[in-house]
Amino acid sequence: MKTAKRNDYRMEADSIGTKYVPDNVYYGIQTLRAAENFHITGLNMHPEIINSLAYIKKAAAITNCEAGLLEKKKAVAIVQACDELLEGKFHNDFIVDPIQGGAGTSLNMNANEVIANRAIEILGGRKGDYSIINPNDDVNCSQSTNDVIPTAGKMTSLRLLKHLKSELLRLHKALCQKAEEFDHVIKMGRTQMQDAVPIRLGQEFRAYSVAIKRDINRMDKAMEEMCTLNMGGTAVGTGINADPVYLRRIVPNLVEVSDMEFVQAFDLIDATQNLDSFVAVSGAIKACAVTLSKIANDLRLMSSGPRAGFAEINLPARQNGSSIMPGKVNPVIPEVVNQVAFNIIGNDVTITMAAEAGQLELNAFEPIIFYCMFQSIDTLAYAVQTFVDNCVTGITANEIRCRYLVENSVGIITAICPHVGYQKAADIAKKAIQSGDSVRDLILQEGLLNEEQLNAVLDPVHMTEPGISGKMLLHNL
Repeated sequence: MKTAKRNDYRMEADSIGTKYVPDNVYYGIQTLRAAENFHITGLNMHPEIINSLAYIKKAAAITNCEAGLLEKKKAVAIVQACDELLEGKFHNDFIVDPIQGGAGTSLNMNANEVIANRAIEILGGRKGDYSIINPNDDVNCSQSTNDVIPTAGKMTSLRLLKHLKSELLRLHKALCQKAEEFDHVIKMGRTQMQDAVPIRLGQEFRAYSVAIKRDINRMDKAMEEMCTLNMGGTAVGTGINADPVYLRRIVPNLVEVSDMEFVQAFDLIDATQNLDSFVAVSGAIKACAVTLSKIANDLRLMSSGPRAGFAEINLPARQNGSSIMPGKVNPVIPEVVNQVAFNIIGNDVTITMAAEAGQLELNAFEPIIFYCMFQSIDTLAYAVQTFVDNCVTGITANEIRCRYLVENSVGIITAICPHVGYQKAADIAKKAIQSGDSVRDLILQEGLLNEEQLNAVLDPVHMTEPGISGKMLLHNL
């Protein structure tokens, strides 16, 4: 269409009517209407979903050219515009809010208009002259918002998850190193916040590393679901307006231009209707956040004090902890991990409800799913990063304090129980609590075991490793 000029504006038209658009911008009338309609978060679109859209539009242009649906000069111009987007150019022209009505049509049209106007310039025209390159007929050829946007969401999630996984692997390594470093440190194990039986600090950290590895494996499994695309399904999965060549070639071409592994869904209608794959990924992220929050809770407890708490470990001092209490240092890194986990759990509820709210052939709530999903992945990755760099790697153990708590706890009575009987052991424990005397001293005073026997039974390794019989130890003495 030809454009009317008024100072520094151009007039564009759509099915709603006409509107003046600033002449220097690459977006068009449909993007501008969306920006006016949706002032929700005040945030910019995630740069990775802009890149994902650029890959999709590039692959579509190549495929449409192969199918004879798009002139080669138009395809070349669109591809160049997409490549420039991938270089980081024109991202400021993506002005629609991440949370928007319309199942993502606003975002799809924002991409179509920016790419079209840049392609028009490449071909020597002026922005807004859609007779040269049309956002709908050319850039969006053979596509629908309903296959483009979920594909972009999956591509973006995979790229962000790759970064998250790399940070989780760093955390796993750091926890393994601490497990080895602390393997000799005996401490009191606790259940239900009460003294239980001895455990080694290294065993606790190794358990943390195992849990994180399980979360990584769970996430890998969930990520596989992000690799199945409904591209070619167009509006409702039936492939209306998609040429057979395009339908066959779009996903292979997207794989080639993006260097990512994708397959086309065997049932495009199902893949268009249902967003359960995002629920699966969100669930894996939530599970990981829960694991991390529990570890953070433990670190805060074990480092509590430094005089009136557990004081079994020391966390790196990162900043002053109070504006009124001099010398106070708070466990700020575990605290931020906790808060990120709380937010992720809330995001998971939103994603679950949005996926459930789909109706018939389409789910209109992908924008809020993507907003929450990207936030969860990003914040978890950054939380893990600071957890590793500013907390875990700098943890030290208070070995003397740990051993003191073990030796003065009634929890070690459990190790004595097989040798003196449950009732006698219970009596000793009760007497220790009432008198303040140690279990060790009471056992020796009552002549239940001698020093050599007691040392064997209360050996830290023997108390913290399965498969070593206390009776066998005494028998061998």
